[in-house]
Amino acid sequence: MIRLYILLILITTVVHAPPIRDDVVKDVWIIRLFLNLLGYATLIVPAALLIRYLKRIKYQETGSGFCFPVVKLCVFGHDADSKVSEQGTASSAVKRERSTFVTGVKLVACTIGLQVAYLTWGVLQERIMTIEYGKTDSSPGEKFKNSQFLVFVNRLLAFIVSGIYIYVTRQPRHTCALHKFSYSSFSNIMSSWFQYEALKYVSFPTQVLGKACKVIPVMLMGKVVSGNTYEFYEWATAGMLSVGISLFLLSQGQSGKSVQVDTVGDDMTTFAIFSGLILMIGYMAFDSFTSNWQGQLFKTYQMSSFQMMFGVNLFSCLFTSVSLLEQGGFFQAFAFMTSHFDFALHSVILSICSALGQLFIFYTISEFGAVVFTIIMTTRQAFAILLSCVIYGHPVSAIGLVGMLVIFGALFLRIYARSRKNAIAKQQSTAVAKS
Repeated sequence: MIRLYILLILITTVVHAPPIRDDVVKDVWIIRLFLNLLGYATLIVPAALLIRYLKRIKYQETGSGFCFPVVKLCVFGHDADSKVSEQGTASSAVKRERSTFVTGVKLVACTIGLQVAYLTWGVLQERIMTIEYGKTDSSPGEKFKNSQFLVFVNRLLAFIVSGIYIYVTRQPRHTCALHKFSYSSFSNIMSSWFQYEALKYVSFPTQVLGKACKVIPVMLMGKVVSGNTYEFYEWATAGMLSVGISLFLLSQGQSGKSVQVDTVGDDMTTFAIFSGLILMIGYMAFDSFTSNWQGQLFKTYQMSSFQMMFGVNLFSCLFTSVSLLEQGGFFQAFAFMTSHFDFALHSVILSICSALGQLFIFYTISEFGAVVFTIIMTTRQAFAILLSCVIYGHPVSAIGLVGMLVIFGALFLRIYARSRKNAIAKQQSTAVAKS
């Protein structure tokens, strides 16, 4: 009871506190991170206590009333409907015969859609976070610093799009408790926040190559969360990725051109480098947990991709909107929009590209499989680095080029080894079935 009382005092203090001014916190990412986490805690902690209490009293067995179905869905979920599951499995097993021409057209459309959506998203992301708005010869410009607002805008549109799709199409019976989406939702918004903040300290090519190497923490997280085991080629290519990113980062340190950082002075370059490294590690760690947790939910509850998209983005919108309201982030962002119309346009296009990109991801994987999707996104990373270097003038030395070749060589080697392994396994299963 005492702990609950202290918690209520803390929540009341945070909610009624005046908006935090940027000149007080000076946009130091550690302080921003602490304020964001404090805002999320105002939702997470009371919800966790309530869920724990409802489970202890076995509310799913004793509860009743108007709110009972909603509470049961949020906390306990629904029992699986065997008939619906069997029908869904049978319908998914039926493949329509398609001509080679139609398949080729769909593959080209998916490739163009993914490339355009995420290349545009990457260029705008770097534009928003690294270049000043309103800068002229006679007046200085200003940078947009609230990464959490960009996360909110992206998640809001994805939530609306997935909700409309679920409403107009037939979906599998939803059996997962809604609160389980909050885990991957929290890690998803944290990974996005780390990703935006990292652009204040590292170049966009460095961030893209860091994403390419996230397979290393994904493997480690998969071993911890799901107990997965990996083949020799997976560890070997992970080692190649580590070598490649190390060479590229070494070349960036020798290039003599660094990312401009407003929050630190010229005499604090070490802090900037350390911040960029920590932010990139934070991004990869949270992103690795997101993919592994979502994989577990897919495997356990047999939900559709759009149901996952809807549930994750629902909690993402709740978390970020509450935190932004407590910090006065909405007012700051809207004031920045009214002062700089091009920023408002960039934010809208950024969120559209993010939502369309997710739709193309789900469709490509369902139609052509994960291997084809991985190849498309790997080539997209190479094009993204090229575009960033051309548009924003990032230098790449000979050592950096070698590192890039090692990284993309490891990625394509990984794709080839995995596809070959799947093909051999399929041949063996076919031979066993015939015998």
